[in-house]
Amino acid sequence: MEDAIIIALATAAALATPAAGLLAHRALRRAQAIRSLRIDSPRGIDEQGFVRIGGIDQWISVRGEDRANPVIVEIHGGPGAANSIYTTRTRSWERHFTIVRWDMRGAGKTFGRGGPEGQGETTFERLYEDALEVTHHARRLLRADRVVLLANSYGTAFGLRLARTHPELYSAYVGTDQNVHTGGRDTSAYDALLERLRAAGKAKQLARVESIGPDPYAWTPRQQATYAKLSAQSDPLTLETLKKVVLGSMWLSPLHSLRDLRDFFKGQTFSERITGGTAGFDDRADGTRFEVPFFVFQGEHDVLTPPAAARAFFDEVRAPVKHFALIEDCGHFASFRRPARFLDLLLTHVTPAITAPPATPDTADTPTRLRAA
Repeated sequence: MEDAIIIALATAAALATPAAGLLAHRALRRAQAIRSLRIDSPRGIDEQGFVRIGGIDQWISVRGEDRANPVIVEIHGGPGAANSIYTTRTRSWERHFTIVRWDMRGAGKTFGRGGPEGQGETTFERLYEDALEVTHHARRLLRADRVVLLANSYGTAFGLRLARTHPELYSAYVGTDQNVHTGGRDTSAYDALLERLRAAGKAKQLARVESIGPDPYAWTPRQQATYAKLSAQSDPLTLETLKKVVLGSMWLSPLHSLRDLRDFFKGQTFSERITGGTAGFDDRADGTRFEVPFFVFQGEHDVLTPPAAARAFFDEVRAPVKHFALIEDCGHFASFRRPARFLDLLLTHVTPAITAPPATPDTADTPTRLRAA
């Protein structure tokens, strides 16, 4: 959804720096990153490539210092915004967890492999089934009974449904940039965007948002993308994060060629069609009871997926163990802006929950088992 902003930032950076110097700097930084990503431990794993998922080749990375560590399966956002660009930023996570990253159909290297004609069915339902296949692939490869499900942004729409429906596959749910679908009832983020645009005197953008209206049920995929773009443009912290964290990670990723970056942008535009499948979702109506430990770690200043909405949903969740935390000095992309802080939350709250004896059905419902902050 934020692809137009990123493209604009990339264009500005390219125009401001001589091409030869820009590419030389990129080559140097990528070489340094390659060295930092090397996994030499005897029980480590570093496998990256295409796996047949849902009838097409899809890119999956599996990295970690010790195969015996807990396994995390990521569900990225966007749709179409693959997390594979952040591998260098999250290198420290791999000392404690085995990270399984997947470029969904329509995203990143998976999109580049088959192009728009080779993505097959691109609906929410199809990607949900793909996520289940990726989960089973990770469990088989790493001989893990259950895995931690880590979903961010648009990926949390998949994550909530996977965790609710398949507790036998997941040891915990972790949501970040947690998106809460309310069936159109909560317009607080929309109203806040209008206020920011009015305060900044952005009459043209204000008119565009007002013409879209507050009801996501009525939005087309293109209007959803426009809304997200204008939300990000209106917030200085989000823009800074897009430039330094998202674009910076993309440009310097040793796993991505310039062609891969082109495919990343094209995949984001291609994947806009998927959002139509979630416009009418209502997460509360679908159920707030989860049979797995439930965690939400949210950027305290997130304007795209506001923490107040995430907290309100979290407060209604019933789970064996649960915890909510704000990540300081962050908006959207909080886990990648402050990866060390995010790792600390994983180690402090998630690891104890997935290594402790499971709660019995009776104690799972008692307030003493519900840890919330």
